[in-house]
Amino acid sequence: MNGLAFPNIDPVAFALGPIVIRWYALAYIAGLFGGLLYAKSLAARDSLWGAIPRPSAADLDDLLLYATLGVILGGRLAYVFFYQPGYFLGKPLEILAIWSGGMSFHGGMAGAALAMVLFARARGLPVLSLFDLAATVAPLGLMLGRIANFINGELWGRVADVPWAVVFPHGGPFARHPSQLYEAATEGLLLLIVLAVLVRRVGYHRPGLITGVFGAGYALARIGCEFFREPDAQLGFLFGGFATMGMLLSLPMLAVGLWLIWRARTVA
Repeated sequence: MNGLAFPNIDPVAFALGPIVIRWYALAYIAGLFGGLLYAKSLAARDSLWGAIPRPSAADLDDLLLYATLGVILGGRLAYVFFYQPGYFLGKPLEILAIWSGGMSFHGGMAGAALAMVLFARARGLPVLSLFDLAATVAPLGLMLGRIANFINGELWGRVADVPWAVVFPHGGPFARHPSQLYEAATEGLLLLIVLAVLVRRVGYHRPGLITGVFGAGYALARIGCEFFREPDAQLGFLFGGFATMGMLLSLPMLAVGLWLIWRARTVA
């Protein structure tokens, strides 16, 4: 058995009597509130917006609730329908048991997008500009979430012989790619930096551009990382001996992202 030993970090960060706080929950909370603070700082910078309407700090406080509900509902329902429909068809009450795990990023993103559309219409804000602001800060939550996946020893990678391969506690006696960290580095940190640089250079003066770069960038990073990630046991490879559900669900994001980039660069 070669490979690095898993650090075996307790998934429970701390407990207060019967209340158990897990690192995964803290990652969600830190991503949401860290993203909120970052979004407020960006919304306060006049040079980034010009004459384009933008949300106020109070708007962003309210948006946090909308986005959180959208992420949770969309992420859970997408996981149920795309990843384990047979299981939940037999045990429908377990759909509500989100604390037991099982969330889809693509579904969470779709749920958050729908929530933002409703919010933007209610507040009279441009939908694409709101998307652009959210897209700038979203990689922060993605990075923290993938690090939490690693701490939980879940969603590990395929068997590997690279020097940094890790033997996960529930991944059998084989060293595997720490694909959670690959995703944290690419979908999270790298995309966060790219979007920050782009916002600094062009601001939010072309609605949809930042959203498009986020969508296309995430899709490319996710598809690339899927080549190192072990496919879901209940699904396996969908076709061709390599394609996974994560790849399939990323393709529409890539198409929409590229279209938004093209639109933003061609529409004055």
